[in-house]
Amino acid sequence: MNRLRALLGLQLPLIQAGMGGVAGTRLCTEVSRAGAGGTLALYKEPPDRIREAVREIAAATSRPFGVNIIPEVTSPKLCRAQLDAALGELPANGYVTTFGLPGADAARDVTRTGRPLVVQIGTPDDASAALRLGADVLVLQGAEAGGHLLGELPVAELLYAVRTRHPDAVIAVAGGVATGTDLARARSAGADGAMAGTVFVPTTESMAHPLFKRRIVEARADDTVVTGRYDIGWPARPHRVLRNALTEENRRLPATFIATTRVGAARIPVPRYSATVPGVRTEGRIDEMAMYCGTSCDRVTAQDTAAAVVRKLRHEYEHELSYEREGGTWTAPSNR
Repeated sequence: MNRLRALLGLQLPLIQAGMGGVAGTRLCTEVSRAGAGGTLALYKEPPDRIREAVREIAAATSRPFGVNIIPEVTSPKLCRAQLDAALGELPANGYVTTFGLPGADAARDVTRTGRPLVVQIGTPDDASAALRLGADVLVLQGAEAGGHLLGELPVAELLYAVRTRHPDAVIAVAGGVATGTDLARARSAGADGAMAGTVFVPTTESMAHPLFKRRIVEARADDTVVTGRYDIGWPARPHRVLRNALTEENRRLPATFIATTRVGAARIPVPRYSATVPGVRTEGRIDEMAMYCGTSCDRVTAQDTAAAVVRKLRHEYEHELSYEREGGTWTAPSNR
């Protein structure tokens, strides 16, 4: 039995990333229903909306699903309130993921409930720190991943370093996984599974803006770039995004408002260089906004439902496992 599947109660050892502005209730629900690990992004959501969202998902599926908190861009007070709200509604078979290291109190609150704590990190030292905090699963984010980068190592090097240091840890990798073959490759390299984000952005249930979805489907790995430009709201992290006029501009332009997005009943202005992703409720200069995308976009070639994406991944993954059992070999897909 695969350890990640067993620990989280999944049919496929794959966790959908908790992408702020993208991973809402519909995406989380449909990924979980299909047998992978759906994850609801909490980002900076208020506790009342979190309670409502978690209740909605729990009413729609009995399959395990998780919530994602981001301590480094959320005030300690809000982060604590978010976690309390989520844990108050999260079913017993749910799990909590964190982007970056959680505080000791937050980690303890999760583990005391008996729910798995899944911590995403980007360096071997942070992997060790996460295990000391009580992490049940380490998600090792490689430099190939889309979004905010927690380290600089390619995912294969990071996996080797952490697996060597912690041979018994339950490990998922993040970065470069968009197909079942990618997932099988990660497993053969020593991971217990993976976390994927880019492949789920173009899905029907994703909250991403239609232009964002279309650009990912059309993109190649060379269309992504690591930049520090989108630092308003998320400073001090490089991030991998799709190239656009702002990433290719040598000078920094004024951080004037270029779009608006709806939060509840209010329309919120979005400045140039904001870390905010363009969602379905965003209007304005969408093409200049941060469209987070990993190098695995090479293998994201169509828009489909989340369930269809998971089914395809599962079919490919199980085919590769059968091929291995029969003594076959295969070559990892290229990003070029």
